Parts: sequence; C-alpha cells; structure tokens
Amino acid sequence: METNQDYRIIFKRASRIYQFLLLFAIIVAARIIYVQFFKKDIKSGAEIAFRDKPTEPVRGDILDKKGRLLASSIPYYKVRIDCTVSEKDTFDKYVDGLSRALAGFYKEKTEAQYKKLLTEGRANNKRYLNISRRLLDYSELQQVKEFPLFNKGANNGGIIVEEEYKRKYPYGRTAFRTIGFINSEGRGTGIESSWDYYLKGTPGKQIYQRLTGGEWVPVNSENNLPPKDGYDIRTTIDIDLQEAVENALKEQLTKGYNVEGATAVVMERRTGAIRAIANLKNDGKGGFDESLNYAVSQATEPGSVLKLVTLVAVLEDGKETLESIVDGGNGTWVYQGQRVTDSHAVGVQTVKGAFAHSSNVCFAKIATRNYAGNPKEFVNRIQNMKLGEKFHLDIQGEGTAVIHSPDWENWTPGTLASMGFGYGLLITPLHTLTFYNAIANDGRMMKPYFIESYEKDGHVVKKFKPQEISGSICSKKTAEKAREALRAVVTDGTGKMMNKEVFHISGKTGTARMAFEGGGYERGGLRQYQATFCGFFPSENPEYSVIVVLYSGKTAGSFYGATQAGPPFLQIARFIYANTPAWNEKLDGSQKNHKRSNPDVASGMGEASKRVLASIPVTNRNEIISGINNNRWVTFSSDTNAVSVEPLEMAKDSLVSVKGMGLKDAIYILENQGYKVKFTGHGKVVSQTPQAGCDLPKGETVTLQLES
Repeated sequence: METNQDYRIIFKRASRIYQFLLLFAIIVAARIIYVQFFKKDIKSGAEIAFRDKPTEPVRGDILDKKGRLLASSIPYYKVRIDCTVSEKDTFDKYVDGLSRALAGFYKEKTEAQYKKLLTEGRANNKRYLNISRRLLDYSELQQVKEFPLFNKGANNGGIIVEEEYKRKYPYGRTAFRTIGFINSEGRGTGIESSWDYYLKGTPGKQIYQRLTGGEWVPVNSENNLPPKDGYDIRTTIDIDLQEAVENALKEQLTKGYNVEGATAVVMERRTGAIRAIANLKNDGKGGFDESLNYAVSQATEPGSVLKLVTLVAVLEDGKETLESIVDGGNGTWVYQGQRVTDSHAVGVQTVKGAFAHSSNVCFAKIATRNYAGNPKEFVNRIQNMKLGEKFHLDIQGEGTAVIHSPDWENWTPGTLASMGFGYGLLITPLHTLTFYNAIANDGRMMKPYFIESYEKDGHVVKKFKPQEISGSICSKKTAEKAREALRAVVTDGTGKMMNKEVFHISGKTGTARMAFEGGGYERGGLRQYQATFCGFFPSENPEYSVIVVLYSGKTAGSFYGATQAGPPFLQIARFIYANTPAWNEKLDGSQKNHKRSNPDVASGMGEASKRVLASIPVTNRNEIISGINNNRWVTFSSDTNAVSVEPLEMAKDSLVSVKGMGLKDAIYILENQGYKVKFTGHGKVVSQTPQAGCDLPKGETVTLQLES
C-alpha cells in the first residue's frame, strides 16, 4: 500500500518535469519572438552565395567654354586571370612565355615567381587571380593583351580586365583653385565640390558570386543595375586666356619682389561671365601655387581703387562735378584727429584731377564736406550701389563684404574720411571688379558667374543665362562721367604706363596697407600692402573688365599698384586685344568730313587680300591707291569700282622677302618654298635671317623677328 511518502516523491518528480517543460516552452517562445521581431540578417543559401556591390558611375567632365577638358575621369585597368578557362595543354604551352612577359612588364616579380603564381592558381582552380595591383592606361592594356595566352582572349586565355576611373586635370594646376577637387569623403573645393551632385552621377548595382576558396566574381544577372554617369559641366573659362593670365602673373612674381600672393580675374562686360581667374600663393619653396582663391574669398580694405565709389556717390547725388575744385594742399591733412597723407602733394585740383592723381587727402575732403552731417547718407548710397552684394556664386568659398555704418560701435568721424579713399570697409577683388564692370556697362551690374551649362552626351540639359543684379547702381550719365575720370587716370594720372597701346584702357591704380592679424598697419617698422589695377578696355566700347591684385609680404619698402599690378594687367590686355581682331574700327562711310585712313595691306596670300579689298567701296581712285602700303601691284577697276591686288611674284631660286607680313602669311610662303621657320615676338615681320634674295638650300631654317 502506497504511503504519503510515496505520493510526495511522485509529486516532486512531476513538478520537475513540468518545470522543465515550462522552461523549454519559454525558451522556444523567446527564440520565436527574437527571430520574428529582432533578428534582421537571416540569409538564405542563395543570399550567402551571392551579394550585390555598388558600381560607381563615371564622374562628369569639367569643360572650358569651348568644350576643352579641364577635369576628366580617365579609365585605367587592372588585369586578373581565370586560371580554369584554358585547356591544360594550352596553359602548359604558354605559361612560360606569359610569366616572362609579365616579369618584363610589371617588374614586380621574377619570371619564376610569376610561373609559380600561375601554376598554383591553376592547381587550386583560381578563377579570379590577381596579377598585380598596378593600374594600366589604355596603351599599356593593349600591350598586355598581346602577351602569350592573354592574346587568346577572355574565353580561351582567361584574361579578366577591370576598369577603374581616376580624376585627371589635363592643364595641371591651371585654374586649379577654381576647378577644385573632391576627396573620398565628399569634401573639396571649387566646381568639383560645388557641382558634385551633378558630376557624380548615380551608382548602379553588380551581383557577385562567391566561389570555392572565398573568391567573389561578378556575374551577369537581370538584377544588375547599370550606373548613371554624371553630367558634364561647361564653365565660362577660356583656357587660352586662363593660361595667358597665369603667365602674366607668374612673370611679375618672378621679378623678385616680396610677394605673398596674387590674383587676376577677367570678366566679360556684357554678361558677367568669368573668362579667366588666377590665384597664386607663395608656397614657401620659392614658387607659387593655386592654393587659395584670393579673388573670391579674400575680403580686405582695397584702398585707392575704391575712390571710384566715392566719385560715383557724389556725382550721382549731385553734390560734385568732375570740374569741382578740391585742395590737396601739401599732401597732409588732419581730420577729427586722423592724419591723412598722400605719397605726393597734388595741390589744388579738380575732382577729376584729384581722382587721376589718386589723392587720399582730396577724397577724404570730398567725402567729409558732402556727408559729414549725415554719414548714413553716404553709407546708404554705397549699399544702393550693391558694393557689398552677396553674389551667391556658383562655386563655394565666397567671401563676405563688410561695409561699416554709423551705428557700428567703433565708428568715428574719421571712419567717413577713411571710406572716402578706400579704407574702413572690406570687399573681395571680385566685388571690386563687378563694381568696375557695372561702370563700364552704363551702371548695369551683372552677377559674376562661372558655369555656362550642364550637359549629357554633348547635349545641353540646362543653360545658365547672364543675370543682372536688380536695378542700376547709378544713372547712365554718372557712369559716363566715371568712365571719363577713369580714362584720365591713364592719360594724365597714376596709370600713364597704360597709355601707350593702340587700344585705349580705362582704370584705376590702388595701393593699400593691409592690417596685421590682431590689428594695426605696422609692426617693427614693417608693413603689408596690396597693389591693385582694375579697369576695362577698349575705353570707347568696353568688352572686358580686369582686376589684378598683388599682396606683399612684410616689407619696409614701397609697393605700388601702378608698378606691381600694372604690368600683368597690360600683358593680359595685350593678349586679349591681339586675339580679338573684331575690335578693329569699322567705317560706315557716313563721316563725310572724316579723314579716311588707307589700309595697310600686308604682303602674303593674294586671294585673302583680294576678297578684303574688293569689299571696300571706292569713290576716289587716287585716294584709295595712294598710301596703300604693300609689296604688290595695286590697280583700280572702273567697272567694279573697287581695288584689286596682283599676287606677289616669288622667285623660285632665292629666298623671298616676307617683311611686313603677318606670321601666318610668312609661314605659308616660306614653308611652300621648302624652308623651316622659327620666330620671336608678335605682330608683323620686321626682319628675317638670312636676308631675302640669298640662295638658301631647301630644308634650312629662316628666323623671323616680329613686332607689334
């Protein structure tokens, strides 16, 4: 008979079983909940064997305005081999030759080491064996494809070619700060960074399969998604002009002056398009590099170049005329405890004369005598002229202009006097240039821009049009008077060095002390300067506005706008003029009292001159024929009422004269005679060596000297 003790034992055993089953049920339920709601990485067998990998699109090109490459993604290639593709007999037959070719080409392993790599890869059924980490260009790839075994192609020789793209800049560091760069983290500068969204394109997807041994190889699959390549960005930059601008700056910088950096910008007057922008910073190694965008980001006190702002303000407000009188005295003037000085005394001047001679004293007096009672009026006028306008440029790094107002805590009566001659405010070179361009443009201020359009496969997707910054900065009459004063700077003032060209330049010199970090314009007897020339040309109908700024290092000497910034400005202007033949003045025949100047007909290609001269209307035979400077017979036809020119007779057995010709004509004639040509200078041929008429054997070199 069972006792109570027996029941207790049975109960304990049953309880343990129940507890075990309950615990098991809880574990199962917890596992189900975890798998259902928390575990996210469950993979099927297919998912373990396959995976997808993003495929990078080809980054779009950056182009100059004519479509020439400024930045491009160039394809490079990595070579691998599928050791399982070729037949054993074929592999054994060519493995020695392939190993020898690889050793000679890559020079990373010996022939024996390459053979060991390949034979072990064959033995281990390697389908994706890496030959080298080195990337090949296209011509190198073609060479490798001709190696033994590889020349049988992918299906029989096993060669695998992977394509990668690297960013290249065909013109090196030219305009590099404007073109910019972008790193692997998506950070950068210039157009590369600002337009990254359009340039980078959209990644695709490639399915990879895992092979025995852990190798992953791409496979064809309907689930593969091709990438969408980026847009091409066409800039406003003209690379020919860009190189000329940089060369002009470099030529000035290599003269040995104590220069810390320099910038030059060329703007198209009608549109505001930036056709060239150079920024060179001292690299501390005896050279200069595009490492800081002074033009866009460097806001400083520009000095005398901004006397134009004061001039335009008083003209627009009707407070002064160009003929108003102002006394510069002996070159020193004290106003409200502030001492104003000139580098040279100018005495009593008209406003126009004071501007031409860049008198600080005169312009401090002009500002204070007109606005001392209400300085806010002067500041409002400057603001209305959009001098400190935020341009919202299409590249990053735009500096902020600072124009102080009477409610500024550090404003003093002397601040107004300082602003009168270009101090007491901070603006970038691009702000200064845009203001000058507006004066050249009858008061219409154009927004500076760097991007013409973005494109796909050569087709324009979106084109950007010139934008006028709302409203004119001044009346057309005021702009005309300001241009008259700017021309006087070149004809009679501090910019006289510019007044020797066949085309006319208008502009203003500027020399300004730069404040040291922490304040003050002088430390230990040393100063820092910026030298500026800003202007436009041709004066009568401006096409381009240009600014050149040079920044000095610490110096005890002088550093002037005319002598430092003037020469590169002039060199840039000459380049533009020489490459813009359309600027030649056209006569419409309506000027009856205008003395007609006869054309200077260069010796050279007869057919070209015939076409030109045939288009000239002739009313007086002797008038047109007399004075034509040429080396041809000139005749007048009463039937056609036009001039005709007989071709130049060339002696077949002696060296012909090309004196007076342009370079193109001279080269055409001499090379047709069988000679080689070298030349120096620019313009027309003024001398040749050897002299014309000598018996020079064919194939010899003729050296030409050209002058403008």
